[in-house]
Amino acid sequence: MHAYGAESAQRCIRSSPTGGIRTVRLPRVIFKRVGEGRPYPDHGLDSRAWARVPPRAVRLDQLVTTQDTLRLDTLLDDDSTFYGDLFAHVVEWRGEWYLETGLHRALRAALHQRNVVHARVHRLEER
Repeated sequence: MHAYGAESAQRCIRSSPTGGIRTVRLPRVIFKRVGEGRPYPDHGLDSRAWARVPPRAVRLDQLVTTQDTLRLDTLLDDDSTFYGDLFAHVVEWRGEWYLETGLHRALRAALHQRNVVHARVHRLEER
């Protein structure tokens, strides 16, 4: 299931300034998929190790979330990254890119019409 809940593009009906109704096509997805939990094995990275991974731009529609719950107070908080890493953490495993941390940051980017988020990407090898 895609982040909007359907595979096809969604439609939204809005009233136009002239009083008529117009159909607006919304983008297909925000994320590739909404997941529950981390399907990959523990990578053992602490905050210091994550800090050594250089950040890069990652497309939101390539990411699978590891959380399926959103906290609105965190989404709306301007200082939500004050005590944490400025960049999201993504784990690449078995050809998928999992958004381990930074869900709220990624959603804020989408709300601002951006399709990328800057993240530290760690490639996890099979053991």
